[in-house]
Amino acid sequence: MAGDHVVKSISFNFNGLTHGVINNLWTCMHITHTEAVKAGAKAAAIACVASAIPTLLGARAIPWARANLNHAAQALIISTISGSAYFIVADKTILRSARRNSFHEQMENQSFEYWPF
Repeated sequence: MAGDHVVKSISFNFNGLTHGVINNLWTCMHITHTEAVKAGAKAAAIACVASAIPTLLGARAIPWARANLNHAAQALIISTISGSAYFIVADKTILRSARRNSFHEQMENQSFEYWPF
């Protein structure tokens, strides 16, 4: 009948992956994102200062820049450099932590299949 469809819960067998190991991986992932945000913000602040000084001085000293770069263009240059520094450093931090917390190091003593199906 149409109303007799029963959905059973699906459970996966993680082949020896205990709750503590899964919780440890979750903690490592959370710490990785926190580290990445801190490192990215620090890099963005340094890049902001490092790009603002030559941009603002160049816009006042170089005749072409004085004629063609208004305040919005100067802000766009500075924010683009700061944003790209943030994402580059955050990405590198996440990749470094991923290598450090790889599955192979976490699961040395346990048998683990990549696809539990």
